[in-house]
Amino acid sequence: MGEVRKLIVVIILITVLSLSCSWFYPSGQTPYSTVRYLTPTLQRGDGARKVNISLSGSLQNPVWSPDSQSLLFTRFRNGYNAEPADLFTIDLGSNIIRALIADESGNVNLPGSSWNPLTQQIVFSSSREPHDEIFIIDDQGSNGDEVQVTKRTNRMAYEPSMSPDGQWIVFESHELDNEDNGIIVKFRIDGTSPYQNLTDPDEDSRQPNWSPAGDKILCQKFSDGQWDIYIMAADGTNHQRVTSGSGDKTDASFSANGQWIVYSSNELGLEFANLFRIPIFGGKAIRVTDYEGYDGAPSWSPDSKKIAFESYPGDPDNSSGTTLWIIDVPAP
Repeated sequence: MGEVRKLIVVIILITVLSLSCSWFYPSGQTPYSTVRYLTPTLQRGDGARKVNISLSGSLQNPVWSPDSQSLLFTRFRNGYNAEPADLFTIDLGSNIIRALIADESGNVNLPGSSWNPLTQQIVFSSSREPHDEIFIIDDQGSNGDEVQVTKRTNRMAYEPSMSPDGQWIVFESHELDNEDNGIIVKFRIDGTSPYQNLTDPDEDSRQPNWSPAGDKILCQKFSDGQWDIYIMAADGTNHQRVTSGSGDKTDASFSANGQWIVYSSNELGLEFANLFRIPIFGGKAIRVTDYEGYDGAPSWSPDSKKIAFESYPGDPDNSSGTTLWIIDVPAP
């Protein structure tokens, strides 16, 4: 019996130590460490599953790794879209998270083509002084490894995505201290070509994303009182409207085969946006999520089987923040 009692004591001690690990790193206060979280998976009625990330703040803008095994995301520390913001990755198999960039500025990635499969680099914007510009970092990098790509005295740059060959970026550009009239700009990462405006300065165009083949770029434009998704050739020609009908359509990105676009919208009279997909040249939109709250910022996995997105049970504006979810979708 003495040996049995000893064994029971050992098992209890191991269990207590294991459970205490998640308490040992409260609210992500060790941003440069690697932490494993073992939390039961939550599932919604539409089949979406929560990504278990025990960090405080608002978790936004998920992006798949090239091998579909990890997610990149932005963590806004003080609530939805409330800076400062840090970049993290999470391994979906082990639930190990890792800080990529964590300082006192707003470091933000765009959903979609932000993690390049060829160069293994991640493109993001940062609000560090003097104003927002675009940076690139290796996916195994950390603070100090980032390289600044854009540098202009009179314009801000954010919401970037990278071409599949890793040579170009497109991003949303605004005059300093002006949030209106966004322009989609293309720029060669090595600086050997000038900045190229792909949309008219009189329009308001935002959130550009490359197609997997690199021949097309999408963005959202504000016209007739609402946001809609447009597609263009990579040189900025042949602009075509993809979405139609009432409601705002935002946060768009391509499927892995380049034939579909996933986006967030309050169409169909929804109180809060859900996710939809549509063929790249238009047609009938297909609803992806069915949730009474908000779903947005979707990214399609490289294997075309899943979509990651941010979610909140209501209006996320001025909230404590969104969480990340994954939903299975039929192969496009």
